Amino acid sequence: MMRGSLINRRFVLVLALALLVVMFLLLAILSGYPGVRRGFISSSFERGSDTLHGPHRKLLDRASLMKETNSMKDKRCTTADIVINQGPTDPLPNGIPTYTVEITNACDTGCDISRIHITCGWFSSAHLINPKIFKRLSYNDCLVNDGKPLVNGDTLSFQYANTFRYHLSVSSVACS
Repeated sequence: MMRGSLINRRFVLVLALALLVVMFLLLAILSGYPGVRRGFISSSFERGSDTLHGPHRKLLDRASLMKETNSMKDKRCTTADIVINQGPTDPLPNGIPTYTVEITNACDTGCDISRIHITCGWFSSAHLINPKIFKRLSYNDCLVNDGKPLVNGDTLSFQYANTFRYHLSVSSVACS
């Protein structure tokens, strides 16, 4: 009898501790304690309403949605709309490493972007690059597409050969 009641007491104690832990977690979630996600509890959808409530949703009604859509059309292009990717390719026959660069107009509002200037250090290449595609104007200033517009969604690419890879980043652009 004594052994059975000891097992029952342990079971009750473990169950009580588990319930206590669950209660503390719920309290932390409901009180907004930092580091605890509460989105799965507060997500709801009000029937007949245009508002969706959830952890990662911006609250919009129809008027706000139209205002946001119109403001996106007015958005001007930025340096962030030009994406530069580069990676290694097969080396030249004399062993100099080569790199392929892709410059893409990723403007999400459909803008064409011109006068794209890239920070490029003392960029040089052992492999000839068409200067209408990419050329160094001065230290840390290279020009893309001879300054002409890069149409939305288009990508220019070229290869250069050098003993090291250049860090290339967009310094300035102009909206066309």
